[in-house]
Amino acid sequence: MDKNRRNILKGAAAAVAAAAVATNAEAKPKLEKKVYNPGPPPAKPLPFSEAVSYGNLLFVAGQGAHFEGDITAHTKFVLDEIEKVLTAAGSSMEKVLKANVYLNNLKDFEAMNAVYKTRFGNEPPARTTVACAGGIVGNGLIEIDVVAYI
Repeated sequence: MDKNRRNILKGAAAAVAAAAVATNAEAKPKLEKKVYNPGPPPAKPLPFSEAVSYGNLLFVAGQGAHFEGDITAHTKFVLDEIEKVLTAAGSSMEKVLKANVYLNNLKDFEAMNAVYKTRFGNEPPARTTVACAGGIVGNGLIEIDVVAYI
């Protein structure tokens, strides 16, 4: 009886181990790249995507403002555009992990920061801010890209 009981227990242990391995294999989601281009398609195709996710990470392309205005108006517009992209992909401003801010002129840092700090809640993302010597594409005053989670 002892030998029979040991064999039953060994068989049960092997079955539990096999089930755990199978469950772990099934629990791992297949990671794949997904592209998000919210809003109407541009008149001319762009050489980049507005946002791309891989697993639960979301990479949002740089957003800029291409209209007359000051850094306050441009920063608000850019952050609004980022929020639209994040929302369309199932994320939010509170889920932003990293932001890169590109300024046309470093003198705009304080005014940009006054708007920026109101948008990410109590736990803002990690951030890098640089002034671009050659300017921002499209004659903007600011461009921001972010990495968030979904």
